[in-house]
Amino acid sequence: MVIRYSIVSIIILSVLAFTVSCTSANTLTITTTATETVTSTLSDDLSSIDDIETTLEVIYAQTNPSVVYIEVSSQFSSGSGSGFVWDKEGNIVTNNHVVDGAENITVVFSDGTITEAEIIGQDTDSDLAVIKVNIDNEKLKPVIMADSTQLRVGQLVIAIGNPYGYQGTLTVGYISGLGRVLPTDDNVTGPNYSIPDIIQTDAAINPGNSGGVLLDNSGGVIGVTFSIVSASGSSAGIGFVIPSAIVIKVVPSLISTGSYRHPYLGILISSLIPEMSEAMNLAPDQRGALIREVTEGSPADNAGLRAGQEEVTIDGQQVFVGGDVIIKYDDKIVSGSDELITLLARYGSVGDVVTLTVIRDGNEIELQVILGARPD
Repeated sequence: MVIRYSIVSIIILSVLAFTVSCTSANTLTITTTATETVTSTLSDDLSSIDDIETTLEVIYAQTNPSVVYIEVSSQFSSGSGSGFVWDKEGNIVTNNHVVDGAENITVVFSDGTITEAEIIGQDTDSDLAVIKVNIDNEKLKPVIMADSTQLRVGQLVIAIGNPYGYQGTLTVGYISGLGRVLPTDDNVTGPNYSIPDIIQTDAAINPGNSGGVLLDNSGGVIGVTFSIVSASGSSAGIGFVIPSAIVIKVVPSLISTGSYRHPYLGILISSLIPEMSEAMNLAPDQRGALIREVTEGSPADNAGLRAGQEEVTIDGQQVFVGGDVIIKYDDKIVSGSDELITLLARYGSVGDVVTLTVIRDGNEIELQVILGARPD
């Protein structure tokens, strides 16, 4: 885009120079200077592109040896995906949906090395899994993890994976959204949980990228690519990535115990909207997470949190209001339900004692909650 602008500027200024030079000898000198400035700008633009290309080449050379191609098969199905080397012990991280149910797992490294792997840990609720290979650790090049909590929309990102089986594919894009919340599985029976804090990117992600890496402009892993929104089944510029903040909490537990215990409150919540605030005699701009239900015997129930009992109609829907409105998780502001889910996943651990600040009957109170483990 910048290049096109610079070239058009040269053409326009050249026409102006020709037109004005017919009436003023001094104008030629001025226009020449302007043209030189624009040409210099174009040169700077090309230099910047060279710098970006060099950065991408360095990042690819550094990270691609850490990204692996995964082939899976069972009696009735087969598939493929991506993964990345976590440590020198042979642990490889991927998506749970890539390897779940696999009877045979083959891992192919960027240098062509092929080896078998076994599953050592799985977590459906974060869609993460760890498989392990037994090869010379000199071939194992662990990735460098980065901090996804510091990301900003608009930052340049790089995805490396194996879309459609094309090993070691690099794509580039930007962070186009943060803090998305996606359900783990729409088809499950019983409680349906969500993966919070999701990164959205327009970097091309296609089938086969699942389990691959999303990198920042320093080559650090900021997340694991796992899902797209697309009517065609291929990239439509909306890809989703599990953030590194979740990955670095879940993976060590998968390696050591084979599973991960998610922190749990035991509440059903909704983001507070002005109509709910009005029904509860709160300020129209009040924000927070309204408790709709409290599970009996849950940590929230034991701490004395209350659900709404008053039924009102909002936009044609029957809604229970009057419950506690959570506005803080420890010292962190809760602006809505997604925010609370993200804070719980990012900072909470089973057994932690956290302070929830709630609005109850128009007054702020603090309640201590001991986080439990999410039930299966």
